[in-house]
Amino acid sequence: MPSLQILPGRASPLGVTQGEDGDTVNFAVFARGAHAVDLCLFDGGGTESARIRLHSREGDVWHTGVQGLSHGQRYGYRVHGPWKPEEGQVFNAAKLLLDPRARLIDGPSAFHPSMISSVQGKTPQRDDSGAHAPKCILYLEPFDWQGDTHPRRPWMETIIYETHIKGLTKQLPGVPEHLRGTYAGLAHEATRAHLKELGITAVQLLPVHHHLDDGFLLKRDLVNYWGYNTIGFCAPEARYAASGDAVAEFREMVKSLHADGIEVILDVVYNHTGEAGLDGPTCLFRGFGNASHYHTPPDKPGVYRDFTGCGNSLDLNHAHVLRFVLDSLRYWVEEMHVDGFRFDLAVTLGRTYQGFCPSAPFFAAVAQDPILSRTKLIAEPWDLGLGGYQLGNFPVDWSELNGKYRDVVRRFWRGEGHTQAEFASRICASEAEFAHNSRGARASVNLITSHDGFTLADLVSYEHKHNLSNGEDNRDGDNHNLSRNHGAEGPTDDPEILAVRRRQVRNLLGTLFLSQGVPFLLAGDEIGRTQGGNNNSYCQDNPISWHDWNLSEDKLQLLRYVKRLIAFRRKRPTFRKRHFFTGEPLRPDQERDIAWYTPAGQAPTPDAWHTTAPGAFAAILHPRSSHFATFWQPLPPKERLWTMILFNARSKEVRFTIPGKAGAIWTQVLDTMLEEAFPEKGDIESKGEGESITVGPSSMQVWESPER
Repeated sequence: MPSLQILPGRASPLGVTQGEDGDTVNFAVFARGAHAVDLCLFDGGGTESARIRLHSREGDVWHTGVQGLSHGQRYGYRVHGPWKPEEGQVFNAAKLLLDPRARLIDGPSAFHPSMISSVQGKTPQRDDSGAHAPKCILYLEPFDWQGDTHPRRPWMETIIYETHIKGLTKQLPGVPEHLRGTYAGLAHEATRAHLKELGITAVQLLPVHHHLDDGFLLKRDLVNYWGYNTIGFCAPEARYAASGDAVAEFREMVKSLHADGIEVILDVVYNHTGEAGLDGPTCLFRGFGNASHYHTPPDKPGVYRDFTGCGNSLDLNHAHVLRFVLDSLRYWVEEMHVDGFRFDLAVTLGRTYQGFCPSAPFFAAVAQDPILSRTKLIAEPWDLGLGGYQLGNFPVDWSELNGKYRDVVRRFWRGEGHTQAEFASRICASEAEFAHNSRGARASVNLITSHDGFTLADLVSYEHKHNLSNGEDNRDGDNHNLSRNHGAEGPTDDPEILAVRRRQVRNLLGTLFLSQGVPFLLAGDEIGRTQGGNNNSYCQDNPISWHDWNLSEDKLQLLRYVKRLIAFRRKRPTFRKRHFFTGEPLRPDQERDIAWYTPAGQAPTPDAWHTTAPGAFAAILHPRSSHFATFWQPLPPKERLWTMILFNARSKEVRFTIPGKAGAIWTQVLDTMLEEAFPEKGDIESKGEGESITVGPSSMQVWESPER
C-alpha cells in the first residue's frame, strides 16, 4: 500500500485513535516480553495487503502512526517473541491477533484449527491463521447522541428484565422481519411497547461483547448462543446488527430505550476470555503476553489457574489487565451510554493471590472511579474456585444476584419443610447477608429464574433436565433444579395439573414482586416461555431459545397478571424499602414495622418458624415502614395502607385468624387461587379483626387496611 505514510505515533492512549489532523491514525498495543510487533492490514476479501513493523516503543507499549487509512479498514497484529511455555511465554507470530481495544470486529467470529497456537501447550503450531482469524475494523465514525442522558433510575424503583438480544425479537410479529433478532429489533417500537406496558425499567442484556463460537460446538452444528466467550471487550457483537454497523446500531438502541426511561445493563465477562486453555485458540491476550494477562501459579507460570471452568482466568492483579478492564467499562459508559453492568463470575475479579478479597484492586479501582462508581454494579457472587461462593461479601456500593433467595423460594413453594424461617428472611431482602457492611435492601437482586437454568414455565413442569439436543448426552446443565412437575413430566392435557402449574407460577411471581430488594425477571417468564425442559440452552440459536409470541389465552392471562403485579409494586412504597425491617415499633406509641403471625393469629415461636411441615404464616407491614427517615410526616392517602400477606405452601387450605386491633377492616387485593389473581371490584372481600380468612392450597393472598 504505497499511499501510506508511517510515523512514530504515540504510546497513549492504547488502542486506535484518530489524530487531530483527521488523517493520522495511531495504533498502540501492550505486549510485555515481545521482541517485535507487526500491524497487518487486510483488504475487503480478507487478504493481507500490508504489514507494518511498530518500531516505536515505550516500556511495554508498541506504537506507530499511519496516514492514508480510512474508516472500515480491516487490521490485526502479529507479535514476535520467545516460545518458553514453562515460563508462560507462548508468542507465535503465525497467529493473527485482535486489537484488545478494537471497537468493531468483522463477524460473526468462529474458531478455526489454524488459530490453535500449540499442541498440548508445548509444541508451537505454525499454521498461519491470517485467512481465518477474526479481524478488527477501523471505526472512525462520529455519532450524534442528540442530548441523550442516563435515566439514573433509583435502585428501589428498578425492575430488571434479563434478555437475549436475538431471542427476544426473533419471532416478534410487530418487528419487521429484517430487524428481528438485532439491536434495531430491541429498539423497535413494538418491543419497547411491550417493555413499557410490562413496567420494566432496565433491560439486562446477555453478553453483547464480540465473542467466538467454540470449535466443539461447530462440530455439532451448534453455536455459542449466550455469548460467554468474549474476544472483543470494546466491540459490540457484529451478528446482532441488521445494518452492518454494530456500533451505531447499538447506540441507537440505547438512545431509544433511554427515551422511554429504560436503562441498559450489560452482562459482562471479564473473568475469562474465548482463548480457553493453552491448547485453545490464540487470537487475543495470549499472543500479546500470556503470563501478564492470565492467572498462573507463581511457581508454575506455564499452567493456568482456572476459576471459571472455561480454561483460563483473567488476572486483575496485573496492573495492565486492571487498566484494560477499567478502560473497557468506561468506554461502554461514556461512548455507548450504558447504565450498569452485571459481572459474570464476579468472585474471579476479586481474587488476589491469597483468595477472594472485597478490597481487591478491581473493587478499589471501581469505587474511586468517578464514572464507574455512579453506574449500577451487580455481582454474580460466585465462581468455581475454592471459596467461590461469596454472597454478601461484595463492596458496599454493589448489588448481588441472590442465589439463596432463588433456592429457598423454590423450596418453599415446592412444599418443603424447614423453609419457613429462611423464606421470611429472604423476602425481607436477606438482612443477615447484607447488613454487616451497611448495605440496604437494594443489595439483594432477587431472582427465581435466569438464563442459566429452567424458565419459570419449565420450573413447574419438569423435574429433570432434558438437554439431549446440546449433544452432551444430557450430562451438561445443573441437576439441582428444585423444580416440580406436579404430576406429569413436561407437556400434559390434564386440567388439574395445568391449573396447579399456573397457580404455582402466580405464587412465584407474586413472591418475587412483593419481596424487598430488586426484582429480576427472566424475559419470557411473563408469557410462559418454555425451552422444553432444556436448562442449559447456551448453544441453542433456534426456537428452543427464541421467544414464542403466539400467545394462548392462558399466556395472555399470565401477561396481564405480571403487568398488574409490577404496577401494584410501583404504587406501594411498602414493597420498596431502602432499609431493612427492624421488627420494632417505629415510635413508642406505634406498632412494629413488620409483624409475623401463625394461622391462629399468634406470634410464631421458634418451633413454629422451623417446622418440618410446609410453610403457612402471615406478615403485616406497617404503612410507614418505607418512610424510615420521615415517618412523622403525613403520608399521601394512597400510601396509608397496612398490608397483610398470607402464605400457604401446604397442599390443603388453611384458615387464618386476622390479628390486630378492633375496628380494622381488611380488603382483599390479591388471591393466587384466582386465575386472574386480582379480584374484580364486585368480587372483593372485606374482613374485620378476629374474623377468619381461608387461603387455598399452595396459594397466597394480599389484603390491605387503611392506616389506623
